[in-house]
Amino acid sequence: MRHLSLHRSLESARRRVALPLLVCLAAGLLLPGCDSRPPAVVKIGVAQPLSGDLAGLGTDLLNGVQLAVDELNKGGFSISGHPVKLEVVAVDDGADAEQGVKVAHQLVEAKVAVVIGHLNSGVSIAAAPVYAKAKVPQLAISTNPKYTALGLPTTFRLVANDTLQAKAMGRYAAENLGTRYAVLDDGTPYGRDLAAGAAEQLLAAKREIVLQQSFGNKEREFGPVANRMKEFKVQAIVTTLSDFQVDALLQAMKAVGLTDIPVLGGDTIKSPLLLEKNHPVPLYATSGILEARDFPNGAAFIRKYRERFNLDVSYGSHYTYDAMYQVAAAMRQAQSADPDKIREGLHHIDSYVPVTGYMKWNDKGEQTYSAVAVYKIVRGSWLSQVRSSAW
Repeated sequence: MRHLSLHRSLESARRRVALPLLVCLAAGLLLPGCDSRPPAVVKIGVAQPLSGDLAGLGTDLLNGVQLAVDELNKGGFSISGHPVKLEVVAVDDGADAEQGVKVAHQLVEAKVAVVIGHLNSGVSIAAAPVYAKAKVPQLAISTNPKYTALGLPTTFRLVANDTLQAKAMGRYAAENLGTRYAVLDDGTPYGRDLAAGAAEQLLAAKREIVLQQSFGNKEREFGPVANRMKEFKVQAIVTTLSDFQVDALLQAMKAVGLTDIPVLGGDTIKSPLLLEKNHPVPLYATSGILEARDFPNGAAFIRKYRERFNLDVSYGSHYTYDAMYQVAAAMRQAQSADPDKIREGLHHIDSYVPVTGYMKWNDKGEQTYSAVAVYKIVRGSWLSQVRSSAW
């Protein structure tokens, strides 16, 4: 009797498998779910600031994805043996949260398989629920911890978060730059929280914060604060203002005779703009976005980037380049271009990437290994002073 029951169970299982298969064959593989082949074209969404003051950074991040897609297509990318063409769908988020939500909906409607975006934390945080609802993985270079703290399964961060960067910023400044500080931020979620974390580190090190002020993220008038810094005898500045704002700040400081106060900023000042301006004050930047040349394979990437775009790497294109290769690996591993299967694959993938070497996420979407470096402008280049994963 037991053998007969087992036989009937096996026969029932065969019928359950065979019936859908016969239906698919009869329908000529036209019904949804009948064809497991990936689409001929898989769309890769890229959402970055491509206009305005941060367009240079956003374009650099887009270029990294495009370079990887070009290489993958040229090499004959396939999923489960089926040739697939990867296509970049780029949108401009304007470094604005409201616009970021709009373009997130556009990308979802375009049926992208994944989104590599955004740069700004406030934009990433606002857009994240849109991607999550559509089960589209979002790989952001944004650093505010609130991004992954949303608890959404689709959020992935490409670099260290600001918990580590705040420690690096505050501790390096306290040990190297002075005892009386001005702490200035740009009013964004990224800027406010990072500056607050750095200030905590300064106070813990018994340093004095004599001036603390928040600005709008498009502010360019810093004459009044320059006068206050002179009045309060500020010895060093810790700031999360963007590169164009720090440029304006330094011009205002020069106008009141402040030409030797060191400035330590966040990763949004580590760009070519301040190199070109050649300000006389000591300029430092903390960043989880390590320079491409700091990696063994960075020089080869820089050469390829120059050949393709006739530009120098200016920000984090090597991270978005690596992210695209990791997305491609997740597709191959999942044998699918379905966004939800890619998401699952990204959570479990453990493989090396071409430039930065290692990109792996924990269950919250944070990097399992990340570091923050301090850079200084030396002879026209941002040169690494120290780097740590602990701080």
